[in-house]
Amino acid sequence: MKKEELLLRTKNYAIANARLVLSIPVNIVNRNYIDQLNRSASSTGANYRAACRAKSKADFINKLKIVEEELDETLYFSELLVELNPELKEKITPIYKEGNELLSIIVAAINTLRGN
Repeated sequence: MKKEELLLRTKNYAIANARLVLSIPVNIVNRNYIDQLNRSASSTGANYRAACRAKSKADFINKLKIVEEELDETLYFSELLVELNPELKEKITPIYKEGNELLSIIVAAINTLRGN
């Protein structure tokens, strides 16, 4: 996958999560989870952009590891929101699927870079 395509996908992922967050009813539990979801989803794209400006292969791998962590965190908070708000499952599922695909791409890239 080309850098430009992944830049766009991570940006669109952040936007999709932000739109989701705006649609979730706010209560004491949801507030914390949607806040974390919004932060980690937007950090995914921001950290991938930073990785694209890495100064070395090691720096690139380290920055991709941050992207991996942010994606995993986003998936975790998505799971919690579905557990506590089952009516959101239909809205969250396609975004969750995209996050999982992005995570697979990032992990594969890290493994490839480490192998070379």
